[in-house]
Amino acid sequence: MALFGLFGNKNKEKEREDIIEEKVIPQETVNEEVNSDSSAADDSEKSTTLDEGLKKTKRSFFEKLSRAIVGKSTVDDDVLDGIEEALITSDVGIDTTSRIIERLEARVAKDKYLNTSELNSILKEEIAELLNVGSSTTPQTYDFTKKPYVIMVVGVNGVGKTTTIGKIASQLKSQGKKVILGAADTFRAAAVDQLTIWSERAGVDIVKQSMGSDPASVAYDTVQSAVSKDADVVLIDTAGRLHNKVNLMNELTKIRNVMSKVVPDAPHEVLLVLDGSTGQNAYQQAKEFTKATDVTALAVTKLDGTAKGGVVVGISDQFQIPVKFIGVGEKINDLKIFNKKDFIDSLFK
Repeated sequence: MALFGLFGNKNKEKEREDIIEEKVIPQETVNEEVNSDSSAADDSEKSTTLDEGLKKTKRSFFEKLSRAIVGKSTVDDDVLDGIEEALITSDVGIDTTSRIIERLEARVAKDKYLNTSELNSILKEEIAELLNVGSSTTPQTYDFTKKPYVIMVVGVNGVGKTTTIGKIASQLKSQGKKVILGAADTFRAAAVDQLTIWSERAGVDIVKQSMGSDPASVAYDTVQSAVSKDADVVLIDTAGRLHNKVNLMNELTKIRNVMSKVVPDAPHEVLLVLDGSTGQNAYQQAKEFTKATDVTALAVTKLDGTAKGGVVVGISDQFQIPVKFIGVGEKINDLKIFNKKDFIDSLFK
């Protein structure tokens, strides 16, 4: 990676082209994507319930679990193997699955006779324990005593990062909060355009600069504007950086540093957005982003379209970072504040 620093300024632009996964999205596509989300939110239909959003994961997991315990009255090695398969194929992850199986084995050894009918309640207990990141069932969403409350949002292209920002802004605006967006993904015109459309839909201000501007400069201006306008929350969009390019990841540090010059303890939160449908790739992204910056919360999107909802449990456990939001549909209110009890109850309902 150190080789990137040897080529001097004349290769700076080429460096960025190599590092940034720049997907050229036609303007009409950007409009269609945002209009789809917004119109869905504005119609008379109710938002997607948690049960509906986790339907594919539940169906996949319990079909495998049922096969594991069919004809069995007690939990034996075959049942444990079946549980292990069900967890891994739901993308709970190998490490987290191993911990769950070890705990189940300990219970079997202790109780000698463990009925398969007790499995659901036991698994619920074990998964709840693994999701005990933080002290409360529902993590504190925002600390409005810090004004403005600054959130830096990170994640690779295509995970729903900009859409997540738009939905959070819309929800906060509906609660009467003053929100300002910062379009610090200056490498892709489509990203700025999409965030601009979301700002208009939500009725919130946006700070942006011309294509190719310094992202840190945009972040600085955004926080400064928020202070002058007495805003409650700042949401900073950052470039969809490839998770295996440490060189460009270091820009996150620069963005953090310039914001803290305006608000000393900013950012108050670094929200990593992950696409739940990508399974193991989401783990790799989390690994690289946690190396690059101090991630404090997770938003796991697109859970309604996948049977890999176990990724919520695995990533939170493996990286010891609380899940703050989960996305279970296209509507604005389908981005839900994560509640551990509700999630587990829905998963095992």
